[in-house]
Formats: sequence, C-alpha cells, structure tokens
Amino acid sequence: MGKLLVVVGLLITGAGLLIISGVPIGRLPGDFTFKRGNATFYFPLATSILASVILTLLLSMLRR
Repeated sequence: MGKLLVVVGLLITGAGLLIISGVPIGRLPGDFTFKRGNATFYFPLATSILASVILTLLLSMLRR
C-alpha cells in the first residue's frame, strides 16, 4: 500500500510539472470537441488511451 501511495503521489507531481511547463495534456490530436450553440461536449479519447498505456506499464513494472 505504501508503494502505491508513493507512485500515485509521483504521478500527480509529474502531471503538475508537465502542465506548468506548458505540455498540452488534455488537448491531444485525438481528443474530440463538439460545440453547438451554448453547449460544448469534450471527449478526451487520445488522452484516455495514453493515460491507460502509461498506467499499465507502470503497474506492470511495480508487480515484478
């Protein structure tokens, strides 16, 4: 449980540093935005796939 908390903390810190440095997290080319009138729908498909791949790799390395 302790290792998991450390990894989650490092991931949050890393994401914060990326956002501060100007990396467009959440605005990748595969993310869809639909606007009609006053309504906006945002579907982060590419961001979700990228986060899934990164988390899968990290968790598989921790299990070994």
